[in-house]
Formats: sequence, structure tokens, C-alpha cells
Amino acid sequence: MRVQRMQWAGILFEDEEHVLMIDPAFKFNKEFLGLPLEKIYDFSVFKKPDLILITHLHPDHFDPESILEHFGENIHLVVPKPCLEEVKSRGFNMVTGLQIGENIKCGEFEIFAEYSVDGAGDEQVSWIIKNRNQTFIHCGDTLWHGRWWSIANTYGPINIAFLPVNQAIVNRGKGIIPSNQPICLGPEEAISAATILKTKILVPIHYGTFHNPPIYNETKLLIERLVSGEKNFEIKFLRNKEEFIYES
Repeated sequence: MRVQRMQWAGILFEDEEHVLMIDPAFKFNKEFLGLPLEKIYDFSVFKKPDLILITHLHPDHFDPESILEHFGENIHLVVPKPCLEEVKSRGFNMVTGLQIGENIKCGEFEIFAEYSVDGAGDEQVSWIIKNRNQTFIHCGDTLWHGRWWSIANTYGPINIAFLPVNQAIVNRGKGIIPSNQPICLGPEEAISAATILKTKILVPIHYGTFHNPPIYNETKLLIERLVSGEKNFEIKFLRNKEEFIYES
């Protein structure tokens, strides 16, 4: 299995026959996130996917303009069921919506929708990706929640977990009372989640590219906290566009 980090939360999987993308994004909201702090790549440098999985519709995870520009209106998207009609309205002809527990196949890939929740309360899922004897999870924007154990019991052990780690605190504006609470996992929570999931490798996502105080605030010393935390699995940091071959 070829595994590639695109950028931010974007991940690409490639087996012998098919390519999957999760949360690919290139055009980010500079007013909210600020200018990127590292190089980002347009979709032309990545292999064309057979299927794109979207965890939720925040613009740093769902970039319809770039997807249409590079892959066209007939690319197959898989999204949370409550987001189905909105995604269709963006100009896509092939969109499948899944509820938690439902699945879809693409060659040897079998994809399941699982629980996820973030600090904004928007509709979303985590994606479980199974391919032969390998199992992966991508958790989008998730916060800590109480369903890690049930996910582990259903799908674990997890070969690779892609978990957000930047513990961002945001000011959403427009009269919304700020919570001053993180909207996604931090380093210690990601380590705990990966431990419960019986993860072999944790690949951190959703960090490093943006820090735009006072609107979007990444937590401090996250890499040091990930490295120093007690764990029984490998942490693999991937730069944007970096890839590796995973053999279980």
C-alpha cells in the first residue's frame, strides 16, 4: 500500500488497482487560517483518484473548486449522508452519502463511515478503510469522544491512524460566542485515542500549516508533546507530499 500525505488533512492511498483520497484541499481560507507556513501543492502533482472521501464540509477539508478543476464533475465522492445534497449542489454528478455503519467498496478497498465530532458541531464522519489485511482510520476534525472503544472493538487493531493533533482554538466570528476550547484533538488526546484503537502507526494530520492568532490558534509544542508522550506505537511524521510503502 502506498500512503501519501497530501497536505493538512489530505491523505492518498494507492494499491495495485485503485487510488483513494481523503479530504484533499488546496485553496484555503486565508482570512481565517492565515497564509500557509509551509509549501502546499495543487492536485496536479498527485495521482488521479478513483474515489474521494470527505469527512465533513469545512473548507480546509472539502475544496470543491479544486476537485472540479482537476478531476471533473464525474469524480465519485463519498460524504456523510447529511451532507449529500449540499455536495451535489456544488456541481458533482457522482456522490454517495453514508450513515455511520454503512460501507462502500472500491476494488479491494472497503470503506466504512464511523463516528466523529468536532468543536463546531458540524456533520461529519471518520473513515475506516480496509484493504485485505490492513485497516486504517482517518478522523478528520475529531475531538475526544467516548466511542473509541466501540470503534476499536469493531475494527481494531488499526494499522495506521490519521488523527488531527493541533488542538486549535478558533474565533468563529459573526456574533458566535467563542468557546475558548479546542475544536479538535491535541497531542495527548491523539496518543490516548491511538492507544485505545490498538494502533501500530500514528500519522499526525491537521497541524503545522496554519497559525493565525487571534482567529486560528494552533497549540504550542505539539511535536515535542507527541514525541515525549508515553506510547506503545510508532509516530510517523510526514511532510507535505511525502509518501511511504506500508506492508503489514
